[in-house]
Amino acid sequence: MAVGNAQDITDGLRYSTDATTGSARFHALSGAFGALGGDLSAIAINPAGSAIFLKNTGSVSFGVFDRENSATYFGNTNESIDTDVNINQAGVVFVFNNYVSEESESKWKKFTIGLNYNPTQNYDDELFIRGTGNTSISEFFLQQAQGIPLNLLELQSGESISDLYSFLGETEGTTAQNAFLGFQGFIFDPVDDDPNGTQYVSNIAPGSFNQEYAFFTNGYNGKYTINFAAQYTDNFFFGINLNSHVINYDQSTFLFESNSNPESIVSEVGFENNLSVTGAGFSAQIGAIAKITEAFRVGITYDTPTWYEISEETTQYLETERTVDEQSLLAVVDPRVLNIFADYRLRTPGKVAASAAYIFGKHGLISFDYGYKDYSQIKFSPSNDPGFAAQNSLISSALKGASSYRAGAEYRINQISLRGGVHYEESPYVNEATVGDLSGFSLGLGYNFGHYNFDISYSRSEQSRNQQLYAIGLTNSANIDTTLNNIIFTLGISI
Repeated sequence: MAVGNAQDITDGLRYSTDATTGSARFHALSGAFGALGGDLSAIAINPAGSAIFLKNTGSVSFGVFDRENSATYFGNTNESIDTDVNINQAGVVFVFNNYVSEESESKWKKFTIGLNYNPTQNYDDELFIRGTGNTSISEFFLQQAQGIPLNLLELQSGESISDLYSFLGETEGTTAQNAFLGFQGFIFDPVDDDPNGTQYVSNIAPGSFNQEYAFFTNGYNGKYTINFAAQYTDNFFFGINLNSHVINYDQSTFLFESNSNPESIVSEVGFENNLSVTGAGFSAQIGAIAKITEAFRVGITYDTPTWYEISEETTQYLETERTVDEQSLLAVVDPRVLNIFADYRLRTPGKVAASAAYIFGKHGLISFDYGYKDYSQIKFSPSNDPGFAAQNSLISSALKGASSYRAGAEYRINQISLRGGVHYEESPYVNEATVGDLSGFSLGLGYNFGHYNFDISYSRSEQSRNQQLYAIGLTNSANIDTTLNNIIFTLGISI
């Protein structure tokens, strides 16, 4: 069991942000369904939406998800594309009409029970960064090592790389493990041979560094919903969702660095880090929809925070090439140790949303949704852990509340429906250069066969960010322009 933690703002945001996913109709209107309901995915943003259904309804959706990254690092640009096919939504709503006699007619017209699955994030991604930088990866290892006694980094008689790496993880934490890798890889040496010495000097001389950085992720954040809703008179709809969340996330990074700087002993470094995350969480939502007139509707929703319990595992690998007496020597530091960290808890922020829609009889509709989420309320716990306390303080100052805007429209021609939408989400960062605003549009087409319907949609979103290679030492950033393309197919049935 490893001690310490390496969680930061990036981890908190990863599990706090939601993508616009769901059925093709929902997707085609950019998710502007808070006041509309009547769609399985609309339940995910306003639980009162299931009470709009008139019949038992089920649907399943499949999505083709395409993420394109353009990474610019010291003037050099690299493109990467990742494409995946996934289940985008699956669910069913059961409608129970309240049939009573005229003498005892109740104002409660019906109630509904719904079951739905929606992925809130697709983590599949590939990113390649290449360029000639001015800071070496040696700075990462040096900053980790300074202050750690030399005798903790040296192998004792009969001790293996795996033994000492494991011991440091259990007693000193990840910082000491990183320092150990750098020392055993000859990236730095002690200033003197004092076993208690804590100061080190790099074996990589200043200058320019050819760097290639690969970043691979896969996984998802899924939300399983049990929904209860009811209709009161002809004009009011109320609902509640109980949500179970599942996190499955894997990340792998590899940096290759080479240099020909005079006086450099180490000329090449390859550094690999792997992270595996699983988690489970719970949240709830309450919502209402009101018909102000037969054509005009409004909706309001409150999402509670999501409370997660998260587990993490990591592995590392390092190899270096150095020159000694005009000979090239390869050093491989492969602990073959799986670091298993103590579980931690994460609270993501709640959300409030308001919506409005105007329905033009059977001819079409327009809809608008507004949402607000305060990302500065992300909290790691236990809060008495010094590392978590420091991150929570940083989150409070670096992140802010962010608004989202979604608008959609639909026009019906007999059985055919034409759809479109736009969406815009503000950056969660105070410094918006870190992660910029997200904006995009969507289009869609549907055909109603009576008891069956088939829908297709396409959306495109764009966002820019600056991504540091590492949080310590090698903190150079690459500018990433990301384009997200999504095609959704939905088959629905009503009986």
